[in-house]
Amino acid sequence: MANPIVPPVYSQIALDIALRIARGDLQENTKVYGRSVMASEYGVSPETIRRSMKLLEDMEVVEVRQNSGAVVLSADKARAYVEKFGEQNDIRARQKSLGELLERQQEISREISEVAGSIVRINEKFMQTNPFHNYEAKIPDDSPLIGQTLGELKFWQQTAATVIAIRRGERIILSPGPYAALFAGDILVFVGDLKSVSAVSEFIG
Repeated sequence: MANPIVPPVYSQIALDIALRIARGDLQENTKVYGRSVMASEYGVSPETIRRSMKLLEDMEVVEVRQNSGAVVLSADKARAYVEKFGEQNDIRARQKSLGELLERQQEISREISEVAGSIVRINEKFMQTNPFHNYEAKIPDDSPLIGQTLGELKFWQQTAATVIAIRRGERIILSPGPYAALFAGDILVFVGDLKSVSAVSEFIG
């Protein structure tokens, strides 16, 4: 996607100076700071400042005098300059923001596709390698198991079910070990037979 058009730096600086004059930060009949000072302030070259002043001079906002810098001529002309070019800059800024948002959208779409693909691959691999059916059980908010680990609970010994994953909100903990603690709302994904399903239901209740 092509980058949106961005106004030249010197025109952006000219607009900023016009804004300062329109606000009264720079008064009529007063001298604008020298090129070197403004170049340092805006982080550009003196030549860029010269071009900015030339734009403002063409619109009769300032007068550039030989060997004495620029003098503010008219706050009204500065306001007219801002009205004329400020809207154009705003449109360009919005175009640039739109371009950045579209790029972010494309990147997010790529990430979603990658994550979705990885989930499909994991599920396919799991189904190929695991001959047992998956079951799920949610830990109630008042379960006595909350805060204890699978090892402490002797989960397998008590239920004959093997916990292969824990879903905790958006997070999936694969192959939790014996030190994995249980929290309210956790969803246990386990394998086993129908007896173990009943045993897990009674055990976590």
